[in-house]
Amino acid sequence: MEIATEPPVSEVEVVRRAAANLASRLPRGWSIQPVEVAALTDGRIDALYQLTAPDGRSASLVVEAKTMLDGRDVGAVGDQLMAYAEQVVNGQGILAARYLSPQVREQLAERGLSFVDTTGNIRLEVTSPGLFIADRGADGDPWRGPGRPRGTLKGVPAARIVRAIADFARDWTIRELVTTSGASTGAAYRVIDFLEREGLAERGARGAVTVPRWDKVLLRWSDDYSFVENGRVTRWIAPRGLEDLVKRLPRTEALEYALTGTLAAAQWAPHAPARSAMIYTADAGTAAAQWDLRPADAGANVMLAEPAIDVPFVRTSTNADGVRIAAPTQVFVDLMTGPGRSPQEAEELLHWMVANEQAWRS
Repeated sequence: MEIATEPPVSEVEVVRRAAANLASRLPRGWSIQPVEVAALTDGRIDALYQLTAPDGRSASLVVEAKTMLDGRDVGAVGDQLMAYAEQVVNGQGILAARYLSPQVREQLAERGLSFVDTTGNIRLEVTSPGLFIADRGADGDPWRGPGRPRGTLKGVPAARIVRAIADFARDWTIRELVTTSGASTGAAYRVIDFLEREGLAERGARGAVTVPRWDKVLLRWSDDYSFVENGRVTRWIAPRGLEDLVKRLPRTEALEYALTGTLAAAQWAPHAPARSAMIYTADAGTAAAQWDLRPADAGANVMLAEPAIDVPFVRTSTNADGVRIAAPTQVFVDLMTGPGRSPQEAEELLHWMVANEQAWRS
């Protein structure tokens, strides 16, 4: 659908546009009409619509409007919608928003909440009369101004803090997080503030930081970090195959490297044989010479990445064959943004990580 050039400037406008988006996606024979709020409720409800099926049965859509919504507010909004929906017969709560990020939409869906934003992101589930509608609008805020702070986990500080949060099973003070991650105090506060807004971190009364779901943090990081985009990547051919390449890695002299991707994930969650290798190295040219790799414009089976940040080399391990392996948290994110079946392999690795936390988290 075409997104309006100008953003809605009020909750009233949010409701109007959201309702129009919803109406345009109703199946044939269904209708949606506004209802006077004050006549049926205590007046705190932002808007009320009657949803009518072709057979005449209807439900009352109780609308809570937001121009902005952070992940940390999803729980409160859900409770609010439930309370409001109880005020009307066959009430169904639905959130209407200017824009909802993918992370917020996921949290809403996990709680079984219906929503619609003015860019066309929709999830509506009504039990009686039975109706389910889902559609996708914008995955980025189309009206975010250049002067507004951008929600992101890009860059060195965010990478260091995310890796620390995921690698260690504990609650944090900002001081402890700074010491462990190597990030600055200001960066730690900014990243935690962002994670808190996304509903991925919580701060107690004394400032202690709790991260209930490290896996959700890694998934959010994968939106902003990738093996290919966060450094200089070159492509090569291992003429004797990947098995020979892996045997050469332990003989590498005075060169920092870390194996990642499918070959690394096989240390914990074996799957189909790897068709390519992904390796972080401080010097691709020297590495290629030591590993007998050949430059390739096509048909490459090895990608060497000279990372712009040092995080891939943090908390590596050495396996029984003497190969240096990136941490599982790093391997997972690299697979999430890797080629081919890599995202599916990332899911398999994540299942192993969740089931075996004591084997890899400190």
